Amino acid sequence: MTYEERPDAVTIGPLKHTVRGRMLQAGDDAPDFKLTANNWRTKTLSDYDGKVKIFSMVPSLDTSVCSAQTRRFNQEAANLSDDVVILTVSADLPYAQARWCGAEGIEAVETLSSHQDMSFADDYGVHDIDIRITQRAVVVVDKDNKVVYSEYITPIGNEVNFEAALDAARQATS
Repeated sequence: MTYEERPDAVTIGPLKHTVRGRMLQAGDDAPDFKLTANNWRTKTLSDYDGKVKIFSMVPSLDTSVCSAQTRRFNQEAANLSDDVVILTVSADLPYAQARWCGAEGIEAVETLSSHQDMSFADDYGVHDIDIRITQRAVVVVDKDNKVVYSEYITPIGNEVNFEAALDAARQATS
């Protein structure tokens, strides 16, 4: 498959990076995927059938903004319907994700790794090919696997719009 490349789609300080993959938009079908869970089992889109999905993509859980983003979604999960699942995706190894979740007490967010082949990152438009990480982004997908909200962050240290993503998830459950 050929993927679009977006030069300068991510900035880390003064450095500009190229991102592979088209940015998803409201109305798009959510691409299927194979991601690795913390127990090394493969997860796919169908594992979350009937759920609204918040995909919180982060470069690495071991950085301050990514850590804060995942903790915030973990806290907000208590205010969401049981029909919503929050999935944090990074290229971190599943061992590192499990260690981080244990240390931080993360129980309401599921962490998944794209480390094996980065195909999720390509399909969801977040593959920073210069350093093989995921661009910070949030994509909300409804129960029918249609994208209802997306936000891609260019300065990698900036936060996502939590309220807009959470509102989109709430609306998708009604």
